[in-house]
Amino acid sequence: MTTMQQMYDFSTARVLMSGGSGVLGRTLVRALLTHGADVVILSRTPAQALAHFADAAGAARLTCVAANLAQPEDIQQAVDRVLADRPITHLVNGAGGNRPQATTGAQPFAQIPLAAMHEVMDVNVFSAIQLSQAVIPHFATRGSGCVLNISSISTIRPLTRVVSYSVAKAGLDAYTRWLATHLAREYAPDIRVNALAPGFFLTEQNRFLLLEQDDATLTERGRQILTHTPMGRFGTPDDLVGAFLWLLSPAAAFVTGQIITVDGGFSAYSGV
Repeated sequence: MTTMQQMYDFSTARVLMSGGSGVLGRTLVRALLTHGADVVILSRTPAQALAHFADAAGAARLTCVAANLAQPEDIQQAVDRVLADRPITHLVNGAGGNRPQATTGAQPFAQIPLAAMHEVMDVNVFSAIQLSQAVIPHFATRGSGCVLNISSISTIRPLTRVVSYSVAKAGLDAYTRWLATHLAREYAPDIRVNALAPGFFLTEQNRFLLLEQDDATLTERGRQILTHTPMGRFGTPDDLVGAFLWLLSPAAAFVTGQIITVDGGFSAYSGV
């Protein structure tokens, strides 16, 4: 029988991850390194991305490959470079985020620039699709693999203002379920696809929505969120680690096509 300790031993894993240098992504990368994984992150600025991990345990097992996720040819070339070195066992599509110009906080809905909405869709949905397209043939040859998409609570309860982000992440959820079914039936049953949906975590992307300009006082939106979060706080990056490692590990070997929410009870609370 495989022990739980063995299930969370990632020493034979090689994880390719987008979004690994963001606030949440950095914590998830550090968790993988701590558990023995080799990690390759994609970034337009490799030197800056690696600088975040100079003091990380296992930093010697971290590499960064230059890639602009807005350029499909960049994505394929980056994946080819990674695979030319060694196989990949896991893909984490962690790139994402919102843009003030794509919300109704910056302007009325009818005046949101389509270009801003496209930008949000590209980074949250199409980068995940294109990375998957580049990696899946490799997983198919191996007969196994694991894809984890980073989604959002905004797909379960669409949030005011963030129309582009909510639509994009809802698309990512639909893609997660579709891809899980498609790969298991058409490629190999041991290729799993799931998504992790954080609730309200204070990051650089949403800080302007949750905090006033003094960076300390809650906005009205921030107060409403905490009022509707039974645990009464925003999430911290460490709150994601347990579910993240579980979904990537053999402990979740019979889990695919699922959206796992980590939100302090926000999605369960009716408001009364």
